[in-house]
Amino acid sequence: MNGLTPALTGRWRYQDTVLTLCTLSMLATMVARIAFSPLVPAITASYGVSNGMIGVALTGMWFTYGIVQFPSGILANRYGERRIILLATGGTMLTCVLITAAPLFALFTTGMILLGAVAGMHYSVATSLLSRTYDNVGTAIGVHHLGGAIGGLLGPVGASLILNQYGWQHAVVGSGLVAGIAFGLFLWRVRPVKPQNPDADLDSQSVVKPALKRLKKPRTALLMIVTILIMFVLQGLISFLPTFFVEFHERSTELAGILFAIFFGTQAVMQTGVGILSDYVDSGKIISTCLLVGIVGLGLLLVSGGFVVIVAGSVLLGTGAAVLTVLIAQIMNSLPEGNRSSSFGLTQSIVMVGGSLGSVSVGILADLYGWYVSFGVLTALFGICFLTYALDPTNARQTTQRPEPADPEQTTAPND
Repeated sequence: MNGLTPALTGRWRYQDTVLTLCTLSMLATMVARIAFSPLVPAITASYGVSNGMIGVALTGMWFTYGIVQFPSGILANRYGERRIILLATGGTMLTCVLITAAPLFALFTTGMILLGAVAGMHYSVATSLLSRTYDNVGTAIGVHHLGGAIGGLLGPVGASLILNQYGWQHAVVGSGLVAGIAFGLFLWRVRPVKPQNPDADLDSQSVVKPALKRLKKPRTALLMIVTILIMFVLQGLISFLPTFFVEFHERSTELAGILFAIFFGTQAVMQTGVGILSDYVDSGKIISTCLLVGIVGLGLLLVSGGFVVIVAGSVLLGTGAAVLTVLIAQIMNSLPEGNRSSSFGLTQSIVMVGGSLGSVSVGILADLYGWYVSFGVLTALFGICFLTYALDPTNARQTTQRPEPADPEQTTAPND
């Protein structure tokens, strides 16, 4: 393995090619998922369906995205990371084409479900590949995350611009084109890698029982519940925030895409900052503060339609959403050390599957009671999570820096 040295040596190394193309693949899979947010009004009009129905399709996408987090790592161990990443980017390209060609909403929904499944294979597998490539893997993973942040910023804005010029189908094709470029470059420039454990089966690598045993502990269980609720809120926001700007605040599609990019960009920037801060400051206090800021942000979006207030609300909401980074770090530290990576994949699946219901719930509530009630429920969930941390003083004495010792009987030897 090698460190990140080109800035010091002036030489470009093969390892930097791997990192660059993993980051591009992360960007591509993020663009494909996040670009649907500003397209929701046009898609509902095209198929003649309700917000609740499009919420079902989006929930299906995020549900399968969450489900594959755990098994994708096992597949990578057996077949090699390069094959799985190529499957993720190539599959993303093909499913985008399938979605645009769907004559019926049922086929559109099927395509969304498939999109979540293939795009979800990338993250944990690319992280594993980078850990095998670099010594200073933290920096590499930070760069890799940057691809997702950039994708979250560019995807909605680009989709909004293409939507108004050519229609929502062309915007989805544009997402598929980005994935196709990532697929072609990865196939061309990244060498095949030897599988870490080609003879492994699911049973021999299963960490379900020890992970669930740890997750059943009261404090860890409460942490998981709070994290699922926050993910529920975030999935609802990611799916419908641009539509909320269009229908509730009567803003243009282009401006809604820009406002959504402000929200997403703020979250991307702030999650790095609060993550670092939580290593040195009581993470319970950071979580409480972020949740309170998120409540204020949602409140501003609900009580005022002024442009400055909407921008301020989007920034505050993005800051509050950054709480997820600290919650995930606490979950990671609560898992058995020897199986932490695999166990984390399982918990990611649990959190993503539970959170995926936010899309369909927000859509149905908007159809039945309007956007004020729908987003009011999200604000209330933020408030419940805030009270959970603010009223429990033991939460304020935690940091994310010191992991729990592993239980000896739950520790397995890593693959060579």
